[in-house]
Amino acid sequence: MKKFLHSLVAAALILSAANAATAAPSVNRGDYFITVLTGPSSGIYFPIGGAFSTFLGGLGYKTSATATGATAENINALLTGQGEMAIAMADSVIQAVDSFGAFEGKPPAKDLRALMGLWPNFCQIVTTADSGIKKFTDMKGKRVGVGAPNSGVELNARMMFEAHGMTYADCKVDYLSYGEAIDQMKNGLCDVAFVTSGLGNATIMELGTSKKISFVPVEGEALANLIKKYPFYIEATIPAATYGTEGDTTTAAVMNIMLIDKNLPNEVVYDLLENIYSPAGLDAIGSSHATAKANITPETALRGIEGTSVPLHDGAVQYYKDKGVLK
Repeated sequence: MKKFLHSLVAAALILSAANAATAAPSVNRGDYFITVLTGPSSGIYFPIGGAFSTFLGGLGYKTSATATGATAENINALLTGQGEMAIAMADSVIQAVDSFGAFEGKPPAKDLRALMGLWPNFCQIVTTADSGIKKFTDMKGKRVGVGAPNSGVELNARMMFEAHGMTYADCKVDYLSYGEAIDQMKNGLCDVAFVTSGLGNATIMELGTSKKISFVPVEGEALANLIKKYPFYIEATIPAATYGTEGDTTTAAVMNIMLIDKNLPNEVVYDLLENIYSPAGLDAIGSSHATAKANITPETALRGIEGTSVPLHDGAVQYYKDKGVLK
């Protein structure tokens, strides 16, 4: 029954967007500049965010896509008027809105608004087959790249350490972006890199051309501890076929969502969604990366948002109500 309802929602959104190339009469698209905040050029946020920008530019909006340090930087940039759309991991957004975790002691980010769900980010703890690291606790004393300070990757790394009863003091930690950490791995200067990304990450795949890679699993009691304390995580699997590893790897995943500037008019946000979920929009964005094609669909519109403390933009609320997604 649930699958049937999801199919109805998907059909309703696609059909209702069939004529989406025409703007609502009240929207003069050329009056609005939409900067899409993405992530490092080595990661998955960059090509997918770029596809959003290119597609919206084709509709008549003035657009650009900006490479950034990803989630944490994007949240701060959106709040300070440096962009209109921003890709971010849902866990970090929730922490910013509720002022806990990495955002503890900071004012609650009550001006953040969500537009749509995107795709799950898999916590991929990368090592090489010759490192001898088979499980999380084997990382003790090893050189570990945990992500840039306060980035989404680094926030995930902290929680993973906590779930395993460990701290950064147990390892030789470097606050490297995963691109930097993997470059160090190629040179034998780093043993493990935390990569929180969609599957098929180009940087990991590049490492696989020179090294035999493997992944450190997050499983069992540690995974249960993680999900219990931070319910925005879900159990996930990195299939062996994705990177040519010897077997599947159990890990955790968290959804990415698209944030939107609270100050954009409701009719503009409505128009953005109407077009993004049109067949042309889904095709254009899906062509940027296999992860986008597989996961950015009408069925995922509210995944990672619904039931959390992150509010939708009022224009998005109206859109989803009109399409029967929200009551």
